[in-house]
Amino acid sequence: MNSTQIILLILSYFGVLILISYFTGKKSSNDAFFKGNKESPWFVVAFGMIGASLSGVTFISVPGWIEASQFSYMQVVLGYIVGYLVIGTVLLPLYYKLNLTSIYTYLEERFGDYSYKTGASFFLISRVVGASFRLFLVANVLQIILFDEIGIAFWQTVVITVLLIWLYTFKSGIKTIVWTDTLQTLFMLIAVGVSIYFVSDELGLNSGNILSFVLDNDLSKTFFFDDFKSSDYFWKQFISGAFIAIVMTGLDQDMMQKNLTCKTLKDAQKNMFWFTIVLTIVNFIFLSLGLLLTVYAEQNGIDAHKDDLFPLLAKNYLGTGVFVFFLIGLIAAAYSSADSALTALTTSFSIDILDIEKKLDEKAQVVKRKQIHILFSLILILVIISFKYLIKDESVIAKLFVFAGYTYGPLLGLYAFGLFTKWQVKDKLVPIIAILSPILSYIISMYSSKWLGFEFGFFILILNGFLTFMGLLMIKRKV
Repeated sequence: MNSTQIILLILSYFGVLILISYFTGKKSSNDAFFKGNKESPWFVVAFGMIGASLSGVTFISVPGWIEASQFSYMQVVLGYIVGYLVIGTVLLPLYYKLNLTSIYTYLEERFGDYSYKTGASFFLISRVVGASFRLFLVANVLQIILFDEIGIAFWQTVVITVLLIWLYTFKSGIKTIVWTDTLQTLFMLIAVGVSIYFVSDELGLNSGNILSFVLDNDLSKTFFFDDFKSSDYFWKQFISGAFIAIVMTGLDQDMMQKNLTCKTLKDAQKNMFWFTIVLTIVNFIFLSLGLLLTVYAEQNGIDAHKDDLFPLLAKNYLGTGVFVFFLIGLIAAAYSSADSALTALTTSFSIDILDIEKKLDEKAQVVKRKQIHILFSLILILVIISFKYLIKDESVIAKLFVFAGYTYGPLLGLYAFGLFTKWQVKDKLVPIIAILSPILSYIISMYSSKWLGFEFGFFILILNGFLTFMGLLMIKRKV
């Protein structure tokens, strides 16, 4: 497949997304951009959230993890189920009861303005870096398979990548994204299915024995109870998975903004229930694909590992058909996550930081929201380019979850304290606690590994949340 064909494929794909944007953005307003006019069908939201949750990071990194980590990631995924149960039964009822646009408004009502701004600020940092991680991975792959060949520099690739997102989200934001994410999730799942079919055929497998081949292989070992010091230890992974789901979905404006576009709480809860079931199955399918790719590479003496495994095999060894679907799936997975992140960043900064709903009339709000949308597009470009010089050889998904442990930890502590105690705090001191907790978590993690051989891994999120909770306990206000 030559570069001209790849460019035509990408342009056709985005032409479809922009067409969807045209139809959903005819009546553009802030209510449509932020809430989707509260008209989204729950099943559409549920299906689209799969793509947003997985992203291009999962598409590339999870298959590449198998060689080193086997199926240990399923321990985290099983923990997700518990986390999503908490979201559906505790957080969603709270958000609907308060009729929130930004979920961080809860912190203002519970503790005060400093806590509110602190929560929103940590989300903004988390989402900028998280979205940039995801887009970096995709931009890097596109650079290798296309743009290097036609003489386009990496920074230009990044600009094009973010500009395409801006084009189909700037009018109606979340109203458009609910529908584009559905299409992109479909493309991503088709790509995975096609890839499994072709690589299993190369391995001499048929549809009837793929599952047994996967389950019988040593690489499919899922549960690790042997060494509690290891980052792969079951209870670390399982409990971390539950809390990762709570903070990266339930306490994340990006993911919750989609849920809040459903008409009723009952619809949002149905969405979360079916989303949980399908996401668990899809993650298992991704891991199975990774196992098949790893076995194929080993049998054929191909030097492909970690994040290079899937792209290298798709481009050079599995045929044009697989490469076409790989490319479509990669773009779909990446953009279904990044487009909603850009919208959520715009929403949170507009409402939580600038208070545009309180300070500006409706016409001025629309103008300010569009300016902020452009601002965050530029920020994402700068951060992604900086990653080019910071990320070397570790799988991106591992970096993403570890970073999330440091940035989402204060949010976990704040919401836990707000939901499970009735105490008030000295609001002005909350930003100090939120900054100190990740720093202390990093120090404890570093010396724990050095002196005790105990690796926190994803468990750092829980340590961070606990330290935030204890810090808030120290500054509780006497009533």
